[in-house]
Amino acid sequence: MTIAELLLPELDQELATTRRVLERVPDGRGEWKPHPKSFPMAHLAQLVARLPSWTTMMMSRTEIDIAPVDGPKFPGYTIETTATLLAEFDRNAAAAREAIANAADDDFQVPWTLKRGGAVLQTQSRYQMLRSVVLNHLVHHRAQLGVYLRLVDVPVPEMYGPTADEGK
Repeated sequence: MTIAELLLPELDQELATTRRVLERVPDGRGEWKPHPKSFPMAHLAQLVARLPSWTTMMMSRTEIDIAPVDGPKFPGYTIETTATLLAEFDRNAAAAREAIANAADDDFQVPWTLKRGGAVLQTQSRYQMLRSVVLNHLVHHRAQLGVYLRLVDVPVPEMYGPTADEGK
């Protein structure tokens, strides 16, 4: 099996689970946050919707600077409707799946570097970075979003098994 063939089922599962969580984000609660240091719900949901786009970026480049000293900045967060977030997520998820499906095994071995302000934060193979910076990162923030849903009394969908709301 190729690396892409091994990654795609996991990606598909995580994307489907993530979409179920994003579908539950309530419109009109975008400013809500559980703690003053926390992201507002709309910003966390937008981050979750955008994370799959890192796959296509990783597969087409060998580095990214998330805060370049003299370059373009990443777009900030806005408050969007759930429908808008789902549309962005669906576009990003389809592109991510295509980028992995079209990759050769050698593409996953290429060193990939994450920088901030020109300083190297991390360099690993694309495969390792896809696992940590995309998949694991997506799961982490999706779980945070699940906690936000619980705290605003929105039923939490199944992720890796039943929740108090579903799957009993």
